[in-house]
Amino acid sequence: MTKLLEWIGAVVAGLSIWYVLLTNSIKSQFLAEWRESIALAPFVFLILFGVYSVVVVLWRTATFNDCPEAAKELQEQIVEAKNDLKSKGL
Repeated sequence: MTKLLEWIGAVVAGLSIWYVLLTNSIKSQFLAEWRESIALAPFVFLILFGVYSVVVVLWRTATFNDCPEAAKELQEQIVEAKNDLKSKGL
C-alpha cells in the first residue's frame, strides 16, 4: 500500500466519523451539546496540519547536513571537466 493510499484511507475514515457525529446518527446529549465544535473540527485539523507542515519544513531546513567532502569532490570534478573541454577545443 502506498503512502498516498494510507493518507486517503485515514482522511476518508476521519471524515466518515465526523459525518456520523454531525448527522446525529448516534443519539447522545453530549454530542448535541458539542455539535458546533464537531462541525468545525475538520477546519481545525486542516489548520493544525498546515502548522505542522511548516514546522517540519523549517526544522528540516535548519538541521540540513552539509557535506564538505562531497562539495570538494564536486569542485574537483568541475575543474577536471573544464580541463577536459579545454583540451578538446571548446
